[in-house]
Amino acid sequence: MKRPVFDLALYFVVGPADCGGRAIEDVVGAALEGGVTLVQLRDKKADDAALVDLGRKIQPLCRAAGVPLIINDRLEPALLLEAEGIHVGQEDLAVAQIRPRLGYDRIVGVSAGSLEELSRVAQDQVDYLGVGPVNSTLSKSDAGAAIGSQGVAIIRENSSLPIVAIGGIKLPDVAPLISAGAQGVAVVSAIAAAPDPKEAAQRLRNAVEEARSGLKGQA
Repeated sequence: MKRPVFDLALYFVVGPADCGGRAIEDVVGAALEGGVTLVQLRDKKADDAALVDLGRKIQPLCRAAGVPLIINDRLEPALLLEAEGIHVGQEDLAVAQIRPRLGYDRIVGVSAGSLEELSRVAQDQVDYLGVGPVNSTLSKSDAGAAIGSQGVAIIRENSSLPIVAIGGIKLPDVAPLISAGAQGVAVVSAIAAAPDPKEAAQRLRNAVEEARSGLKGQA
C-alpha cells in the first residue's frame, strides 16, 4: 500500500505547555494559517485519554487545512484518532511494533541525531528522519548535544530518507539547514511562544521556500 505524500517544509511540534497559556487550538489554528505543513502533538505528561482529547481539539483544524496530524510516541492515541502518523524517538516504541498495527498507509517518523542512532533505525520501515538537536533546546529535556547543520549534513550523507531538522531552530538557521540537506525544519517555541504564531509561521515557511529555490537555482 502506498504511503501518503507529505511535505516536511515547516513541521510544528506542539503541546499545551508550549502555548504560553493560550489554547492549543488557537495556536495551532494560527500556525496553520501561517503555512505549517505538518503538525505533531507532543505531550509527554498527558495520559492516553487526555492526549486523545487534545488531538480532537486540533484534528479538525489540521484536516480542514489538508495538513497531516502526527502523534508523538503514543500508538494507542494515534490509532484512536485515526491520525495520519506517529513520530518516535530512540527510546520510544520500535518501528517493528508500530507498523503491523498502524499499517503502511500512515506516516512514521523516527529521531536520529547521530550515525549510531541512525544505525538503529529500520530505514525501510520509516518515512522520514527527525534530525537534531540542531541547537540546544529547552522544549525537550532529554535532547542530546547540539549537532548543528554539520550534523544534519552527516546524516544526509548516510541516508536517502527525507530529513526534518529540529532543536532550537530560529529563522537564521533555516537556509544553512536546507543547504545541509534537510527538506524542512521542525520548531516548537519559534511558533508556539511567538506573540503572533501566524506571522512567525509565515516567516519560517517563506525562509524554507527561499532556501529551497536557491538550491534549485544552483542545480
